[in-house]
Amino acid sequence: MSRGRWLALAVVIAVAAGAVSAWRAGALAPAASSRSGPPGPPPPATQPVVREDLSAVTPVTATLGYSGSYSVRGQDPGTLTWLPRPGTVIRQGRVLYRINNGSPVLLLYGRVPAWRTLAEGVTGADVAQLNHGLVGLGLADRADFVALGWDYFSWATAYGVQRLEERRGVADPPGSLSLGQVVFEPEALRVSRLIGSLGGSATGPVVFATSDRQAVTIGLDASDQSEVRLGDRVSITLPSGATTPGVVSSIGRVATTSGSGGGAGPTIPVQVRLTHPRAAGSLDQAPVTVDITTASVKDALAVPVGALLAHSPGGYDVELAGPGNTRRWVPVRPGLFDDADGLVQVTGALTPGQRVV
Repeated sequence: MSRGRWLALAVVIAVAAGAVSAWRAGALAPAASSRSGPPGPPPPATQPVVREDLSAVTPVTATLGYSGSYSVRGQDPGTLTWLPRPGTVIRQGRVLYRINNGSPVLLLYGRVPAWRTLAEGVTGADVAQLNHGLVGLGLADRADFVALGWDYFSWATAYGVQRLEERRGVADPPGSLSLGQVVFEPEALRVSRLIGSLGGSATGPVVFATSDRQAVTIGLDASDQSEVRLGDRVSITLPSGATTPGVVSSIGRVATTSGSGGGAGPTIPVQVRLTHPRAAGSLDQAPVTVDITTASVKDALAVPVGALLAHSPGGYDVELAGPGNTRRWVPVRPGLFDDADGLVQVTGALTPGQRVV
């Protein structure tokens, strides 16, 4: 090898060695590593200003049970020999209880209580509900009552009553109904409690009952009555934690005072019908929570509730985040609070899409 080549090789080796030394010393480190000093503050957590429909919801405690309350009274001087179990649902034409030698007392639908023997030739509202019941049970022809009169105990009524008695095992059916042989109530009954006892008198209260329709009953604070209307939709939280929808079906007009102590106040009974009754499963009676929508606003400018900053005297600001991590305070006036979505309606110099801290 010539002397010139040896010199060139020596130069290359020296340069390489110098580069390695420089790398170890950090002289050739990336430019970013040459920065010094503490890092800047991280950008703040922000959420956008939005425009959407908001609702204010108030949760209230309530009770899941059955609607209606009925005290079934017997009017026969006989002896009770059979009673239904609590929880039994009894529909029109079925046996409510039995007296003496197993004679059935039947349930028929109607709002006028039984007060006399019903036989051919009598007229009245009690006869009309009997005729409607016979048609509903398929024991008589509607056309006959249209022709003869709904409130008249005709041959068609007698024939329908005889068929009813034969179906329920009444011996020697006469085609008439003696006082105490039937009980008129407005709807199907669900036995809630027995009052009479086997061997006891069949005269007076025999059973307490409700309807067979599950419902939620709320003791609503009387001051909130104006915020609830018939047909309002609500959300019901069951003991399992599941939610199911409901509709306000009745609102009481008489306030009563419940509870004791200084916190007791007048309440209004409000009933809610379950939209999906099967959602309650086999629950007979249970505490539930009902979310009632007390106010709503459409297309409202809104920010997260946590973005509000209160200041004296009673005003509010939100911190608006801008380009380059800039921030500025914007005065706002809060409106409706939507706790379910964590938003609050605001009025101020904000536009949807801007981000607030």
